[in-house]
Amino acid sequence: AGKVDRPYHFAQIGAGSYAVALDASGKLHFSKPDIGGDHVVVLLGRDVADSHLAELAADGVSYIVAETADVDLAAMLEVLGRELGISRLLLEGGASINGSFLAAGLVDELSLLVAPAIDGRAANQGFAEFGESGLAGKTQLSLKSCEALAHGLVHLRYAVSPGA
Repeated sequence: AGKVDRPYHFAQIGAGSYAVALDASGKLHFSKPDIGGDHVVVLLGRDVADSHLAELAADGVSYIVAETADVDLAAMLEVLGRELGISRLLLEGGASINGSFLAAGLVDELSLLVAPAIDGRAANQGFAEFGESGLAGKTQLSLKSCEALAHGLVHLRYAVSPGA
């Protein structure tokens, strides 16, 4: 097996757009280097196997490997900015990823669409969660806009700042 690049490998620099995926354990596999035309960059945990990195590189996928036991999102975003010129991201994560980015102070705006429907299932997650302590005191929201849309949808936009 050949040598793999750590802490990062960029298969394509200067792409028009990027799809950045967080995969701390190295479980995602890609058959091509893009998603809908966006070049894929995977953010990985420190302990991901070299064989997985070699697979990603062979598939033309870019990656950044965490240099610490915990994935340092701020450090990885700094690498994305420095190496690829990415200065702004649209975060479309699940509750855990959204919570991690909020807790790290890496979100500057929150955009929520409220639909006129009630799920009500007990296991239904909110849009953000962060461990046992939650996000109380970690962030502060201030309403930027509220817009009524077709079909009863409401679009809420909040500025996000560090908690008091």
